[in-house]
Amino acid sequence: MFGGNPGLPHGADEDTPVFVISVAAQLSGLHAQTLRSYDRHGLVSPGRTAGGGRRYSMRDIALLREVQRLSQEDGVNLSGIKRIIELENQVDALQSRVHELTEELAAAYVAAERAAAAVHASYRKDLVPLQQNTALVVWKPKRR
Repeated sequence: MFGGNPGLPHGADEDTPVFVISVAAQLSGLHAQTLRSYDRHGLVSPGRTAGGGRRYSMRDIALLREVQRLSQEDGVNLSGIKRIIELENQVDALQSRVHELTEELAAAYVAAERAAAAVHASYRKDLVPLQQNTALVVWKPKRR
């Protein structure tokens, strides 16, 4: 019945919106009206059913808890919390992009090394042995 994450239906992950607002409120330790308020402020935006009902994912539940912590323990107002969430999302996106670019760069280095090796291999086929003779030449200018 359950997938890899206890409490989630089979095939669901932490991003799958499965919890109705009453269950999400219970899991997050908040009142359902607080969840609606956070949604209106754009702090936690749950998925929606075809009929418009809210459905929360496990990631949403964790975010609800973090919003509450920032508000209650750290005294951050809702607009400050929204900015913090936006900046954290931006950092996550940038870190992901850096990871992608690092992988692309590593692949480009490998491709460049292979290309250089192929060029060097082709040179070796075209090389002709050259005898090396050494000679000493002494130059004596004529006197006038």
